[in-house]
Formats: sequence, C-alpha cells, structure tokens
Amino acid sequence: MRNIIKDGQIAQDSWQVLRADAEGQYPAVAADVDVIVPLSQWLAGKATWQARAGKTAVWLAPDDDLHLLADDLATLPLVAVDFPAFTDGRGYSLGRLLRERYSYAGELRAMGDVWVDLLHYLWQVGFNAFEIKDGKAVDGALAGYDTFTERYQSTHREPVPLFRRRVTSL
Repeated sequence: MRNIIKDGQIAQDSWQVLRADAEGQYPAVAADVDVIVPLSQWLAGKATWQARAGKTAVWLAPDDDLHLLADDLATLPLVAVDFPAFTDGRGYSLGRLLRERYSYAGELRAMGDVWVDLLHYLWQVGFNAFEIKDGKAVDGALAGYDTFTERYQSTHREPVPLFRRRVTSL
C-alpha cells in the first residue's frame, strides 16, 4: 500500500485506481478489492460495480460531465478527480462543484500530477485527500496546507472574501 494525505495526515491507501492500458483495455480486478473506476466504466456497468464485495468509487477526468454522476453521489464513499497535468486546473472546478452544488460529503481525492504546491489550493476548494505524484515526498507535503495564512477570494472552506471579513472585524 502506498501513502496518501487524507484529512491533514499521512494515511495508507487501500484503493486501486483502474486505468486503461495503451490498447484501451482495463485490467481485471478481484471482487474484494476496493477500486476507483473511471466515470465511463461506472456508467457502463453500474449494477455490476455496486454488487462487488469490495467498495467501488469513481474518478473523473477534467472533461467529464459531473451531472452524469449526480444521482449516485450519495452512495459513493469516494470521488477522485484526475489532474493529468500540473497546469490543468479544470479539476479545481469539479471539486468545488462537487462540494457546493452537489453537496458531496464523502472523500474527495485529487490524483494524478498533484504536487505539494497545489495542496493549499486544492484544500480550499474542498478536496480532503491527495495522492502526491510519484517521486515527490509525501512526508514533506503536509506543509502545503499552510502555504498561505490568508486568502483574498472566497473558497469552499472560507466562503467570505477578505474584504468582507475585514469590514466585519473593524
């Protein structure tokens, strides 16, 4: 098992991420393994995934239609958002929409090209679990939560912008 950051602490990860190989084929997964499947696989075989002995979660690509998952969110223990490139910020919007528009209360995980530099921002929009990119130190990543002490804009965790907080504190 590898380590991830979850709720501000380093934790062991029991989930296996299901990804297609170079030929577009998905590997077989044992029925008792906790697995995170792509949205397309979830939609193609939802009943089969729900009937497994292991838990099933869904991961979203940046261009996936979140609305297609809306009816299933209450039953999913985890939703992961893939960040295929450090510079692709569409996952931030998916995370904030999941928390604020769809009221998703389960584990919201950032995976893919996730670096310590992103942790603070991902946390602010609602992510609570992070798979730090392979080759990057997970142990030092916890410092990413405290990158900034104040935020100007409103976020999921700080819904009142700074100028409103300053006015009420005077």
